[in-house]
Amino acid sequence: MAPDAELLPKPSSPLRGIPVLEQTLPSLLERQAAAYGEKPLLRCDGQELSFAEVRDRAKAAAATLQAAGIETGDRVLLLSENRIELLEVVLGCAWIGAVVVPVNTALRGDQLQHVVANSQPKLIAVEPALLEPLEKVEAPDALERVWLFAEEAPDTALGAACEPFPELRGEPAPASEEIGPATLVAILYTSGTTGPSKGVCCPQAQFYWWGISVGEMLEIGEDDVLYTCLPMFHTNALNAFVQALVAGATFVIGERFSASRFWKRAAAEGATVSYLLGAMVNILHGRPPAPEDSAHQVRIALAPATPATLHESFRERFGVLLIEGYGSTETNCTIGAAADRQRPGWMGVEIPDYEVDVVDANDVTVAPGEAGELVMRPRHPFSFASGYFANETATVEAWRNLWFHSGDRVLRDEQGWIRFVDRTKDAIRRRGENISSYEVEAAINAHPGVAGVAVFAVPSEMAEDEVMAAVVPKPGVELDPEDLMRHCEGRLAYFAIPRYVDFVEELPMTENGKVRKAVLRERAVTDSTWDREAAGYVLKR
Repeated sequence: MAPDAELLPKPSSPLRGIPVLEQTLPSLLERQAAAYGEKPLLRCDGQELSFAEVRDRAKAAAATLQAAGIETGDRVLLLSENRIELLEVVLGCAWIGAVVVPVNTALRGDQLQHVVANSQPKLIAVEPALLEPLEKVEAPDALERVWLFAEEAPDTALGAACEPFPELRGEPAPASEEIGPATLVAILYTSGTTGPSKGVCCPQAQFYWWGISVGEMLEIGEDDVLYTCLPMFHTNALNAFVQALVAGATFVIGERFSASRFWKRAAAEGATVSYLLGAMVNILHGRPPAPEDSAHQVRIALAPATPATLHESFRERFGVLLIEGYGSTETNCTIGAAADRQRPGWMGVEIPDYEVDVVDANDVTVAPGEAGELVMRPRHPFSFASGYFANETATVEAWRNLWFHSGDRVLRDEQGWIRFVDRTKDAIRRRGENISSYEVEAAINAHPGVAGVAVFAVPSEMAEDEVMAAVVPKPGVELDPEDLMRHCEGRLAYFAIPRYVDFVEELPMTENGKVRKAVLRERAVTDSTWDREAAGYVLKR
């Protein structure tokens, strides 16, 4: 179903369509260093590097890695908060065909053990605060040395030689001709919601296409300053760097998200483009108005999963246009819309560089207006991930019938617009009715006293599910559960209104801002939970 061309982002990137063999990070660094030279490309921790300097740092990091015995195909695991050295190692690995493995800094115990054992790194670079949890896991057989982001280091860590992060030195040979668009550059581990986390194998050209697709959707130009405070062990922040690289813009790595300081930091950096998650939008919107709300230059922000009710009021208050879209670590930005054609509550339409379908359990296309699983495949070589590292079974299952199966339930209308319905595993079935937790959350979030909410299924005495909501009130607000019920009436079908409500101070979150619903489902109903049926509240129908 081809969408109206007016709905689509304009194919405006000057690097769109460069030869496939040049769709690699080393080629992009060389090309853009020649084009932009001393223009600033990267700012982080008070340091500023030009396009030429970033290219030179990448080459020096490559030489340093080679001196440490790292070769093409070797894995280098990174366990650190955002810092400039993190990106240097990423680019150094890309230069020589090594594979970087940025790891979520919140992982501990068995989760961290799984990632280390699965990826089998030859080298680990870690910041001092995270050395202790790393020392508690079993060393991988492949490990030869550990680099510590510090001036001093113990002699050994995990039983391997340990040294301070070395000074970048040496002049490597030009990027190997063996490095091409299919060359693996990163393994990014996804959240293990239904089992151990899976390592997504990301080739060089996938990063190039992230830069092109999202850059065009955000209308990024060479005068823009891109600011992110998201962690660089996830695809969002890594790909924001490539957006700046291909557009000739400037990329700023900020500290972790702070609602009270976000706009001040963006203003101080001269940011014009930023990156938000739906939860961050909710938090910023829920704060009391302040002078810094509009004392910045941010004009646009990528903000997937933002409640439809917040788009207009967010732009009125902060002057920022929020852009929806769809992408995953395994795929690319496959769904979106032109900045001036956004439709709050809808992710967008199929972007022509990718093929998108909505299917039933047998991979048969469903009719417009009917919910099904979102499946995707690329139209350009190596613009998607190539599979899951050392996990052939999961790879075959996810890429069955030559489509990547997202696990997301969506709905596509007659005009090609696609709306998120739910994660397949988050769908709720109550007394014969299918309920979207996403839609229930959107309705509750519209309550003026609610700062955040997560809706999930809990077991019912009558089989199937009951609907439960964990609700975070805004500061100073005392919510009444019956008032919340009255708010939901008229906004939701009666069968979708939660039976159970817990008021909580905060929701359990992953490091990339997603609610950990598995934790909530495991806790389920407690003594403090309000039960609509036990309270005798009768819903209007």
